[in-house]
Amino acid sequence: MQLTSTNTLQKTTPPTSRPTSTGEQGLRYGLRDGACQAITQGSGEQYLSAFALLLHASPFQLSALSALPQLIGTGAQLASVKLLQWFPNRKALISIGTVGQALAWIPILLLPLLLPQWGPWLIVGGAAAYFACAHFTTPAWNSLIADWIDQHERGAYFARRAQIIASLSFLALCGAGWVLSLWQDSTAAWWGFVVIFSIAGAARLLSVLALSPIQDIHPTARHEAQQGFRGFFQQRVTKDFRRFLLFAGLMHVAVLVAGPFFVLYMLQEIHLSYFGYGGWLAAGLLGQLMTLQAWGQFGDRFGNKALMSITGFTVPFLPMLYLVSTNFGFLLAVNFLGGVIWAGLALGLQNYVFDSVGPEDRAKAIALYSTVNAVGWSVGALLGSRLVEGLPSHVEWAGITLTYASNLPFVFFLSGALRLLVSACLLGTFHEARQVERVPRRQLLWELPLVKPLAQFATWTWPKTNR
Repeated sequence: MQLTSTNTLQKTTPPTSRPTSTGEQGLRYGLRDGACQAITQGSGEQYLSAFALLLHASPFQLSALSALPQLIGTGAQLASVKLLQWFPNRKALISIGTVGQALAWIPILLLPLLLPQWGPWLIVGGAAAYFACAHFTTPAWNSLIADWIDQHERGAYFARRAQIIASLSFLALCGAGWVLSLWQDSTAAWWGFVVIFSIAGAARLLSVLALSPIQDIHPTARHEAQQGFRGFFQQRVTKDFRRFLLFAGLMHVAVLVAGPFFVLYMLQEIHLSYFGYGGWLAAGLLGQLMTLQAWGQFGDRFGNKALMSITGFTVPFLPMLYLVSTNFGFLLAVNFLGGVIWAGLALGLQNYVFDSVGPEDRAKAIALYSTVNAVGWSVGALLGSRLVEGLPSHVEWAGITLTYASNLPFVFFLSGALRLLVSACLLGTFHEARQVERVPRRQLLWELPLVKPLAQFATWTWPKTNR
């Protein structure tokens, strides 16, 4: 996600000129869009699987709900990149896709309730339409926003935006879980989903209103139109970027082996309420919220490759922890830690794409990255459904027998093992894409979010306690 510097714009145009003020408007829009997106995610996207379970979705249907919308969304994203070559009005493309997202909540909600016998598959179809519209906006949106940010301020800006998303998603998740819990034990439980999905759709419409005063005056879209997607892939994709894409794609395979089935584990295996499930989701968002700014500063200073290297070797152990206990407090702590680690890994993956290409290739690089991720996402989800159907619920090894209520904890463990294998094999095959500060690995560890403030607190209190 590489960008044109706002400092450069200020050198070539007067401070009161239109480009600078438009750039400031664009960055403010990015934050407002993030706020609207957070409400949609927290009150809508995060509860799609729970809605499918209400209509008795099978593990295979849950995996399809994760896999198929991403694959279809990838096609929409590639179509969006192609359309940018003929119609370089990024603002119009963003508006069309965002309105489509808002309207997609209508069939997601109504069709399964009208035809409950086909409910889970209708939810998959509605989600496919929703994510197709979401992916359709992605290249144009990232290209538009990236035009306003200096490359050395990118991590801080996107971390700030992600903080807004995490904080509002946290509130939306808790609120939606509380709303759903009001009807959980009644025959009209679907009324709770009517309320929260309506809020999700309205939030996307507010995002369109936030975009309305922005003017797309940068030349990036015209430059992007000069070369097709195939030419970009064959001529301008570096060896490091190819290896990065392989790492990202295979990591998504490993993660999605377990990803679609946490909702099944929480709601059906250990019988959390909707409010408890929302609290578990919110714990992950709280972890993101507390560390995103620090991760952004870390990536800006030491590079996104360093960020990925640290988080890539810690994220494998997260799903393995679910074999330890089903205590609700423990589950909250594990997902809080997951939010901390995933905040860094997701930020590093996103910003490495920006670092690796020039402004004229930005939309195509984002589409290529999203395509690889979507394929990995789909393969992992479908592989996970096969494992759920085939793995036993107990394991005997060296005279020790581990028995669980279901085989899902073993699926989670395999997901962690695959993540570790991907990180060990691929993280050393590509390099940092820009000039950053180089420091010893030990110092990098001391600069990590939560570690640095805790270390500073310990060094400040230790002399006092030994006087």
